[in-house]
Amino acid sequence: MLQSELLKKVRRIEIRTSHMVNDVLAGQYHSAFKGRGMEFEEVRDYQYGDDVRTIDWNVSARYGRPFVKVFREERELTVLLLVDMSASHGFGTREQLKRDLVAEIGATLAFSAIRNNDKIGLMCFTDEVEKTVPARKGARHVLRVVRELLYHRPRRSGTDLGAALEHLNRTVKRRAVVFVVSDFQTGSYEDAMRVARRRHDVIPIVISDPWEQKMEDIGLVQWTDAETGQVVLVDTSSRRVRRQYEEDICRMTEERDALLRRMKIDAIEARTGEPFVEPLTRFFRKRETRR
Repeated sequence: MLQSELLKKVRRIEIRTSHMVNDVLAGQYHSAFKGRGMEFEEVRDYQYGDDVRTIDWNVSARYGRPFVKVFREERELTVLLLVDMSASHGFGTREQLKRDLVAEIGATLAFSAIRNNDKIGLMCFTDEVEKTVPARKGARHVLRVVRELLYHRPRRSGTDLGAALEHLNRTVKRRAVVFVVSDFQTGSYEDAMRVARRRHDVIPIVISDPWEQKMEDIGLVQWTDAETGQVVLVDTSSRRVRRQYEEDICRMTEERDALLRRMKIDAIEARTGEPFVEPLTRFFRKRETRR
């Protein structure tokens, strides 16, 4: 793609997601995530209603009148986007591919982080970690993150979420807010997720397409597995085939949800062709209420 076309697309997604951040998510991201603690800022004269536990007795004794300590929340966070770039994200039936939805959600979270003076970083993975953008601040940096979300071309097609989480656990030592953006059509990640959950604030964002949940009757279809390349013929007009498919999907979904519940992890679910702001705001409000 030409550089000018790339810049135009980055600019379009910047305008779109910045609108969401400023007009819809303003304040909710900030309220949903705790900072690293409270940092002493100053002392001031005691005022009616101040908590007596904040009185600085040494300063008060020196000046002969009460003073209180003032603290501020140390807000700076490190936010990481752990993004699935496998071939299954090239699927979409609602005028939007899953990878396009991933890019919009990732950009929205990146602009939210920068707006709140947090650092933002990115890890793109397939069945290996293919691209890492270290967490930093600044407008130019967030545009680099958006550019990688839009235009990273994966070398491989498979998915290994467990390996990506293990890489995270090895390389990111400082506690971070980690958004894991994937369709979670992979197994063998429970142990790595459990370790990541202890070290970081892990938030899965589950990406799906409505057709993946319910098979439509469109006759005989040649179905290609995007990750393995395997080709099969599927008779979608068969009620038995559709029922078996939907039962398999339901079982996989229930197993994933049960795994996250055991680890006390709340997930955000987003579907192609549907607004994703409401699931995000619902999650942020839930987090704020728990705080």
